[in-house]
Amino acid sequence: MTYCVGIAVQDGLVFVSDSRTNAGVDQIHTFSKMHVFSHHRHFYVLLTSGNLATTQGVVARLHKDIKDRPAHNLYTMQDLGEAAGYIGEISREEQKVFEGKESEKGFSPEASFIVGGQVLNESPAIAQIYPEGNFIRSSKETCYLQIGETKYGKPILDRMIHSEFDIAHAVMCALVSMDSTSRSNATVGPPIEYLVYLNDAYNPSLQQSLDRDHEYWLQLRKNWSDSLRRAFDSLPLAPGLDNLQMDSAANVMSIHNQNPFS
Repeated sequence: MTYCVGIAVQDGLVFVSDSRTNAGVDQIHTFSKMHVFSHHRHFYVLLTSGNLATTQGVVARLHKDIKDRPAHNLYTMQDLGEAAGYIGEISREEQKVFEGKESEKGFSPEASFIVGGQVLNESPAIAQIYPEGNFIRSSKETCYLQIGETKYGKPILDRMIHSEFDIAHAVMCALVSMDSTSRSNATVGPPIEYLVYLNDAYNPSLQQSLDRDHEYWLQLRKNWSDSLRRAFDSLPLAPGLDNLQMDSAANVMSIHNQNPFS
C-alpha cells in the first residue's frame, strides 16, 4: 500500500511519501514513490500510488520522452494542468498493457498520482491524477491532496491545514499525518521522504528521508502520542459521567469487600 500527500501553502509546496510497497510476514519491499523533474523554469514532483509496474512504467516513459521527444515532454508543457493531462494519458497507455488480466484475483493495473511544482511564470500548484487519466487541482479551500491509504491521515490535515499555514508547520503536519497512517496500516511505512519547494526556486529547497530509526522520526512519533494523551486527559467529562463514575467506584468497593479471596 501507499500513502502520499501534497500540500500547497502561501510560501510553496510540501510533498511527503512513504516507501513501502509490500509488507509480508517475512518480507518488506521498499521503493521510492517520489520523483523529481527539474529543468530551467520547469519543476515537478511526482508522487505515485497503485500498481508498481504501472507507476514505474509511467516514470520511465516520462524520462524517455525527455530524452527522445524534444517537442513533447514535461519540459515543453505550458502549465501544470497540461502536464497533469500528459501524465494521465501516459498512465492510461501503461494500464492498457495489462488489459485482460484484470479478472485475475487481486490484480489491478490502476495507478494514481500527485504532481506538483511550478511551470514557467505560473504560481506553484498541485494536482491529483486519477486512474482514468483525468485530474483535479488543489484550491485555496482544499489545499492538500492525498493518494493511497488516505483515511487515517486525513483528520489532522482537515483540522490544521489552510492555505496561509507556514511551510515548516505544513511539513510537520504532513509527517504527523504519515505517522497516523503507518500506525494504523502496516503496509505504509519508512523510509519516509519529504520535499519542500519554495516559490520560484525551480529546484528542491529541502529534500530528506527518514528511516524507521531516525532520531527525529522517533521523537515526532513519541511527542505526538504524548500530546494526544495529555489532550485526552484534559477533556471535560460527558454529562452524567461524574455520578456514574462514583457509583461504579462504590460498586467495585462493595464487591471487593464481599469477595473472600480478595
